[in-house]
Amino acid sequence: MPSPSAPGFTRRDFLAAGAKWGAAVLAAPYLARAATAAGGDADTLNIALIGCGEQGRVLLNAALKIPHIRFRAVCDIWPYNRRYAERLLMKFGHDPKAFEDYRELLSAMPDLDAVLVATPDFMHSEHTCAALKAGHHVYCEKLMSNTVDGARAMVRTARETGKLLQIGHQRRSNPRYLFAREKVVRGNQLLGRVTNATAQWNRAVTEDLGFPVGQGLSEEVLHKYGYANMHEFRNWRWFRRYSGGVISDLGAHQIDVFNWMLDANPVSVIAGGGRDYYPNHEWYDNVWAIYEYPTPAGAVRACYQVLTTTSAGGGYHEYFMGDEGALKMSENPKYTKLYREARAPDWDKWVQQGVVIRPGSGEGAPPPVKPWEKPRPKLPTSRRTSVVDVRETAELSAWDMPVYLDKAIHQPHLENFFDAIRGRAKLNAPAEVAFASAVTILRVNEAVAAQKMLPFAKEDFVA
Repeated sequence: MPSPSAPGFTRRDFLAAGAKWGAAVLAAPYLARAATAAGGDADTLNIALIGCGEQGRVLLNAALKIPHIRFRAVCDIWPYNRRYAERLLMKFGHDPKAFEDYRELLSAMPDLDAVLVATPDFMHSEHTCAALKAGHHVYCEKLMSNTVDGARAMVRTARETGKLLQIGHQRRSNPRYLFAREKVVRGNQLLGRVTNATAQWNRAVTEDLGFPVGQGLSEEVLHKYGYANMHEFRNWRWFRRYSGGVISDLGAHQIDVFNWMLDANPVSVIAGGGRDYYPNHEWYDNVWAIYEYPTPAGAVRACYQVLTTTSAGGGYHEYFMGDEGALKMSENPKYTKLYREARAPDWDKWVQQGVVIRPGSGEGAPPPVKPWEKPRPKLPTSRRTSVVDVRETAELSAWDMPVYLDKAIHQPHLENFFDAIRGRAKLNAPAEVAFASAVTILRVNEAVAAQKMLPFAKEDFVA
């Protein structure tokens, strides 16, 4: 089986490899468990998790597939979450200590190498800074913080302590995204001059989260940790004191991709949104934003939409459009395609170099690219009617990239973090870079409230 990056790699090879490698992925958690349980070697890292809710479980499941990682502790204020994490880790050969208060964890576990932070956004800065000051490297989920000041404190604390701080913008470690950036958009410039970008995350109406009968936290505990009640604790993303709303929850990933792919920070943003559908929420349930990015080739306007009342429009993706081609990217591979304009130079050499896979051999492949449509032939006078001379652009041909992700989507980003701790890699989403993205993202809410275009200054992106 040829490598996905080898010349001549075909769609058939691509699908066959997927079946083969997919089987290996299924076995990965069990292999990782055996390696971790053995422990004791120089590569083994001692890890703690603060925040065992939905995102904490995602990180746990991804990390359990990585060898030489030993979870020593878990922390969550809700016993229901804490027990889940404990039991899962014990199932895979770990023996974690459980804590309610993160301060007790940091005091009792001085020999940790790193801490994973997956708590609600308003606690990211406090938890991250405390773990850094305790001498541990930190992987913190996005968004860095629900405030720019909180994010800035994280950058400065990492700088002062000399510890690594990775932020969970995991697309920056996804091999397909890395390949697209380095081999398609920037390196070989298959898209030509990029002029526009769009991205979206649309999802259907969902009910607010509840909790099992008898499993709620007391008001005393909730108030101790900054929550008004159990409903807000379970649905914190919708309330202003805990988060930045949907633009920082869903939009954070994709707006970060704008900055990364374009290698620029925006100069302005205009946005609109509203709390139109969910009367019991504080944050907007839909937001539209338009950024302007300066690039050496010229301005790029990037439009972002996030909707929480419909799944229409093609799910979630990022779309970069140039005068010679376009790239549609998503963590879901079915939404990922590379398109060539009819006017673009031939891509044969990129096929030979393993950068793209030819179209036309897979299900749903479009018809071959046609030249410009010609006007209708001239009819005899007796049959002549008014004819509008309309010229339609030829359909784009859809190509594939010979790279895909055969792991859990957060796993490569965690692997990058762990390898950086071992001195074998550089962080793909370090604090300074993630801070610029946080500023880019949080300014959208300000623009919605101001109902006008807001500028960015270069110093806004410096912590």
